[in-house]
Amino acid sequence: MGMKLAFELSDRDLRYFREALKQSREAVRDAEEQEIIDAVRHVLEEIRSNEPLPDFVAERIPALELLIQMLTDDEWQLPDTDRERLLAMFVYFSDPEDLLPDDIPVIGYLDDVIIIELIMRDLRHVRDAYDDFRSFREDFDKQHGQSIDGAIRRDRIDRRRQQLHQRMQRRSKHSKKSGIW
Repeated sequence: MGMKLAFELSDRDLRYFREALKQSREAVRDAEEQEIIDAVRHVLEEIRSNEPLPDFVAERIPALELLIQMLTDDEWQLPDTDRERLLAMFVYFSDPEDLLPDDIPVIGYLDDVIIIELIMRDLRHVRDAYDDFRSFREDFDKQHGQSIDGAIRRDRIDRRRQQLHQRMQRRSKHSKKSGIW
């Protein structure tokens, strides 16, 4: 039988996480993007090797993998401000000596999970747009296959990406007040 724990993060708690992400963001400015991505992938491999994982960690791994995919998808071209946010979160997540050291059994990843949840909420419009982009691209490629000229495909994909980027920026502006940034 499982147990559900719910807690509320106060403004002070959120300030702590904002400050931690701000520090990670500063580190991002000097770090190579590929090094950060490699580091987070390495941490994910380590986490998976520690089976059985606490469910609250295992349930967030697909979300983290989606964020990595979104960041590395050349056709999506994630805007720089959102790239920086994800990279800052990845730096925090990859740090084994953050608020709760990751080697503490069961709870070591609790602060990381909180950061992931905050980022997932903050970037929900970006994630929704990316999901729509992936669906559009998959449907387009299924419909046209190899028969379409590469330049035409690139043009259609670019147009859809631009529309979705505009949509996510509009929606993000309206929901800024609740974000962690």
